[in-house]
Amino acid sequence: MVGKINEIRLKLARSFNEFEKLFIIDSIPVEVCKLSRSNTSKTCKDTEYFYPNRGFFASQQIHFYGYKLHAVCCVKGVFQSVDLSPASVHDIHYLKDIREQLSDCTLLGDKGYLSSEIQIDLFNYEQIELEPPKRVNQKDYKPQFYLFKKQRKRIETLFSQLCDQFMIRRNYAKSFEGFKTRLLAKITALTVVQFINKVYFNKNINNLKVSII
Repeated sequence: MVGKINEIRLKLARSFNEFEKLFIIDSIPVEVCKLSRSNTSKTCKDTEYFYPNRGFFASQQIHFYGYKLHAVCCVKGVFQSVDLSPASVHDIHYLKDIREQLSDCTLLGDKGYLSSEIQIDLFNYEQIELEPPKRVNQKDYKPQFYLFKKQRKRIETLFSQLCDQFMIRRNYAKSFEGFKTRLLAKITALTVVQFINKVYFNKNINNLKVSII
């Protein structure tokens, strides 16, 4: 089921992203239950190698129990790549998968993706230019190009739409397969609406609060 849903999503995404050279990477927390119930919860514990766990989400300064949803989108706001990891896994590890999915492009991220070693690896492997903002106390600090900073907000808006309009954080699944299928179905539904806006309505693809009937 998950494979078929993702196949549909990728086919739709390609119609938007085929010639894109600028992408944005980020992650959001997706809880399976509240922290207070984490010790007794059996949700998503049917797949031993991918148990949920506790993590910290720095941008919102919150501790949570579950997973991180990692994603890459184009500047127009269409998801190119999505994946899950346990909550404790650092965002930077997702970049190892990205090099198998993108090539010859610029990738914008926040400070969580700072790593000179990985920047060099991505460029040498697939000519991917990773552009996270530098920390003020870094020796070679200079502000990030203002347009990159502005474009990076696109994925934050996309995550907000997933949370508010598609209620991606509301979880009723008990198995990991069900949890994963539910997340991917909602992301695919968002992409379907974007495709309909583009092909049939000829309007802003991110105007998601519309009737398509």
